[in-house]
Amino acid sequence: MPVSPLPDFIVKDAVTRALAEDQGGRGDLTSLACIPAGEEAKFYFKARDTGVLCGLQPAIEAVWQMDPDALVKCHLSDGDTLSPGDIIATANGQARALLAAERIALNFLGRMSGIASFTKRYVDAVSGTRARIAHTRKTTPGLRAFELQAVQAGGGAMHRFGLDDAILIKDNHVAVCGSVGAAVRAARQHAGHMTRLAVEVDRLDQLAEAIGAGAESVLLDNFSLDDLRAAVAQAGGQVTLEASGGVNLDTVRAIAETGVDVISVGALTHSAPNFDIGLDWD
Repeated sequence: MPVSPLPDFIVKDAVTRALAEDQGGRGDLTSLACIPAGEEAKFYFKARDTGVLCGLQPAIEAVWQMDPDALVKCHLSDGDTLSPGDIIATANGQARALLAAERIALNFLGRMSGIASFTKRYVDAVSGTRARIAHTRKTTPGLRAFELQAVQAGGGAMHRFGLDDAILIKDNHVAVCGSVGAAVRAARQHAGHMTRLAVEVDRLDQLAEAIGAGAESVLLDNFSLDDLRAAVAQAGGQVTLEASGGVNLDTVRAIAETGVDVISVGALTHSAPNFDIGLDWD
């Protein structure tokens, strides 16, 4: 699936911090000890599993920060399907620099391709239904932009990026305000007409209250399949219905078949397995 590039400053900053963390104050002692200065090398980034590629931007940035003159050729693009043995990219440059960049480049590629591949499994599982698979804010601190780009690469839908994206009234907001209706009405009065308003409910009897108070989206938290079906029938298309809680690859198809519009899955970013990509020498 086509992937929107991240802003350069976000990529550069994250990669700079990652390289600094990895090298400390003395650099790559192993390469400095073993590899002659000025030695040139060519390396291949290769897939070792089947999945979806993501993470080329930070991987290439890691190489260029270590060797600005390195020649990098990408043979695939973020969002492309990977098979074992596929050559993702080649890098020609200073051997010491490329080896110093190796782990950071592979960390970004492995993490992001893992999320993209995991997301694709969920997207495929609900194929043929109306449901879209969306991420949550359960992301690695400081790396949200990268992880949500990976969700996009896997075919997932975008949810809130951060707290300033939209109003999402959760159970604790409701508890403080006193009721679903009171929370929605207060938020509606505060928000501008361009701000989308969603509210989380954990009981079916709260749905009519949410709709009546002016919610545009309702998050159905940990609803049973029967209650999800009832909510879809009751809402009648008046609002976007999002199911969350208890979602995994064994349950997601049945949830989608209830007729909800969106299924949010925290596991996309907090539990995706790493994707195996290696750097091989020519």
